[in-house]
Amino acid sequence: MKTFENDDLGKLILRLMIGGLMLFHGVAKLQNGVGFIEDKLLDHGLPTVIAYGIYIAEVVAPILIILGLKVRLSAFTIVFAMIGAIYLVHMNDIWTLSRGGAWGIEVQLMFLLGALAIMFLGSGKYVVQGKGS
Repeated sequence: MKTFENDDLGKLILRLMIGGLMLFHGVAKLQNGVGFIEDKLLDHGLPTVIAYGIYIAEVVAPILIILGLKVRLSAFTIVFAMIGAIYLVHMNDIWTLSRGGAWGIEVQLMFLLGALAIMFLGSGKYVVQGKGS
């Protein structure tokens, strides 16, 4: 049986959502720097140079995901960054709800699980150039 053709459209929508929304976080880091992340790393006894990897996870990886290039590797980068963000910044939020009823790590988990899905699904056929991954 032929694969349902809209699978590729669904992969594109997922890529645009995760890549596009994560890119906003990257733009904020480009505008404001990574000092906040450096402080959190210091608080946990980790080297501050790690903070600069966030530019890869929140700028480069989302652009590649949107374009459909190296999406599995890029998605893995976002998964890794989100695990780090939850550990460094949002551990106390795991047990909280917002006034509107949202889980305290809802956004972080959406990025983590969305990127994980992209990692397993690949890019689909809608990519900028060549065969997707």
